[in-house]
Amino acid sequence: MELSAIVNNYHYLFALTLFLIGSYTMLTHPNLIKKIIGLNIMETSVFLLFVSTGYVEGGGAPIIHGEAAVGAYVNPVPHALILTGIVIAISITALALSLIIKIYEYYGTLDTDEISRLRR
Repeated sequence: MELSAIVNNYHYLFALTLFLIGSYTMLTHPNLIKKIIGLNIMETSVFLLFVSTGYVEGGGAPIIHGEAAVGAYVNPVPHALILTGIVIAISITALALSLIIKIYEYYGTLDTDEISRLRR
């Protein structure tokens, strides 16, 4: 694989790196808040990946003004889908944080290992 191919597709590599950081955070940290942060990092990497697929080098906005036309247009569909994804991600985060509050009130800790020990 050529180095120029990696340099030209750096956003895919960055999205993969963010996803791996998020998954590592979710798998290795016992604190529930840190797990939610890892989940949000993973969601952000997916958003970056989808938005970067809609980008066209040298493309213009997909708005036609009379007779003026650009050779290529940026695909607006991934951007619209990501707006929906952001709303869903915020809703999931709010729900998870509210559940974490209830878990903390009941068990007095946010450590998953401690919660497992207390449930036995």
